[in-house]
Amino acid sequence: MTPSVKIFSGTGSHALAEKIAQRFGVPQGKVNIQRFSDGEFQPVFLESIRGDYVFLIQSTCAPTDNLMELLLMIDAAKRASAYKIIAVIPYYGYARQDRKDKPRVAIGSKLVASLLERAGATRVITMDLHAAQIQGFFDIPVDHLDSSAIFIPYIEQLKLPDLTFAAPDVGSTNRVREIASYFNADMVICDKHRKRANEISSMVLIGDVQGKDIVLIDDIVDTGGTLAKAAALLKDNGAKSVRALCTHPVLSGNGYENIENSVLEELVVCDTIQLKKPSTKIKVVSVADLFAIAIRNAYENKSITSLFIHSQLRDK
Repeated sequence: MTPSVKIFSGTGSHALAEKIAQRFGVPQGKVNIQRFSDGEFQPVFLESIRGDYVFLIQSTCAPTDNLMELLLMIDAAKRASAYKIIAVIPYYGYARQDRKDKPRVAIGSKLVASLLERAGATRVITMDLHAAQIQGFFDIPVDHLDSSAIFIPYIEQLKLPDLTFAAPDVGSTNRVREIASYFNADMVICDKHRKRANEISSMVLIGDVQGKDIVLIDDIVDTGGTLAKAAALLKDNGAKSVRALCTHPVLSGNGYENIENSVLEELVVCDTIQLKKPSTKIKVVSVADLFAIAIRNAYENKSITSLFIHSQLRDK
């Protein structure tokens, strides 16, 4: 008997999971997150999952309840005798804690990887990790999807006459260079220096943007301070227009206000994290189709990662 596919979600990614299930062609599975007066919660699957492929969709963004929900769902699926338990994590939280960059700090992304494995996940499907080497923190298969499969068609339909790409910081250089290479376009770098987290002390521009239509590319937009400062710097140096494409809309603190008050034409994000409120400058594109394909290919033992590599997009 061939195992069935069951798709469930935690409370943090319910809307996206519903879209993914529809694209895949199965109803979203029924799970109840029981909450107690002391703040504890307990996931309960309301249907049999014995012998099934169980895909659990949950971004591990704030609050940390989202991560704990996912861990408890994995454990519940394991104890309910699921055949395979695949954690589908559109946004992998704690990914910025990927190394020991100062004394006496935790490596949070490694700890999360260990927790997922220990809970019983047999595979992870995620998108645009802050650092690709985080895949090496796992001893189970990791399928790392790439938002360029969504963003490249979006950029193509803009038909910008003087297209140039910009990295909002040095850490984004490789990501931006690959997309710029696809379009055979130039790229520039906004080199920033921080005194402390979420606070930029200075930023300088490397490259010429005079009369150019600039597209900033990054994986995460958090407070929006870097994007707003980079956009202003590009405009001050003669850019004709500036827009940004960022995969994960964390948008904490004054994030929405910083974007609204910036010189950006628009900020395009994915629905890996649900927006807290609407914004006139923020446009959302869905990753549901991409994850539905990934889930189907994982179920049918077909290639996943190779479908979404920059260098192969031109040939598709």
